[in-house]
Amino acid sequence: MSEVYADRRVRLRDRCAAAGSPAALVSRPANVRYLTGGSPAGAVLLLGPEEDVLLCPAAPGADPADGRLDELLRQRLLTGGGDPVVAAADVARRAGAEALAVEEHHLTVARHRAMGSVAPSLRLADLAGAVEQLRIVKDEDEIACLRIAAEIADQALGELLESILVGRTERHLALELERRLVDHGADGPAFPTSVATGPHSGRGGHRPTDRRVEEGDFLSVCLGANYRGYRCEIGRTFVIGTTPADWQIELYDLVFAAQRAGREALLPGAECRDIDRAARQILLAAGHTDTCAPLTGHGVGLEIDEDPQLAPEAMGKLDACVPVTVEPGVHLPGRGGVRIDDTLVVRQEADGGPELLTITTKELLAL
Repeated sequence: MSEVYADRRVRLRDRCAAAGSPAALVSRPANVRYLTGGSPAGAVLLLGPEEDVLLCPAAPGADPADGRLDELLRQRLLTGGGDPVVAAADVARRAGAEALAVEEHHLTVARHRAMGSVAPSLRLADLAGAVEQLRIVKDEDEIACLRIAAEIADQALGELLESILVGRTERHLALELERRLVDHGADGPAFPTSVATGPHSGRGGHRPTDRRVEEGDFLSVCLGANYRGYRCEIGRTFVIGTTPADWQIELYDLVFAAQRAGREALLPGAECRDIDRAARQILLAAGHTDTCAPLTGHGVGLEIDEDPQLAPEAMGKLDACVPVTVEPGVHLPGRGGVRIDDTLVVRQEADGGPELLTITTKELLAL
């Protein structure tokens, strides 16, 4: 894997050099992990100008969730204390760098000023989202991690559906799902698990409460597994304990049709906004102008919400080997709603089209 991380650093260095910065400082943890294989707490990565070095405020911990660092990358431990960002600026200055590209969207103003104090002659440029852009297209090793994360999430959700749900609280079910994720090999949940019942169902990002599951409720669940740093997402909606009511069937079929349209539109070269439009127009045509989700999906990887964004105003086109979610939903205030959420990988039509990673059934089950 050392060659993989070295190649990623070379691509970033070339991009920075083309912009006039021979050195770069990466401080955002997910970006550090992408370029080095690990993310010790507080560590930052300095690229060049003489060599690449990972500066850590203390010895890296043994937590496997932090990943395995590139063994060929030099590490410098700041045993005497101090801010690794400031230390990196001093290293760059001593190496003769005239400019240093930094992640301004991650650094605080105070840290930015401290760098200027220790290296006043060093011109600080903005690295912007250069690393995030490199992260959008995944290699097959990254996709393999996402595939395993999806399998773990499917297993945890499947086991929950086999248990008795009536009378249990949203909070209890969410905690049980997160425990099952770890039991099946996840480093932890990819994000706080959402369990929503009755009038709460269908809300995006609903935080579980002490409301108990009742017969006839819609139950919407959204969870994901973190496996070796890579995060997937799955969301399903069910009916509890009885035959679904006519309005529940109608709403579910509508959201399912929108989700299917979004999935089928996932092809390399497709405009991101067109993916959103494919799903959204079905919901809008049914009159859900103000009750549908604000976006249809987003990228996933080392973070659960990455570019690209599948939203009405999104710019750009999809590439092959980009994992995204497709997650339309409708929430009817006071009644509840439906969300259906899958993680998929964009693939060429010749390769079978979009690869579905989360395979739990999307039938409207009565549990």
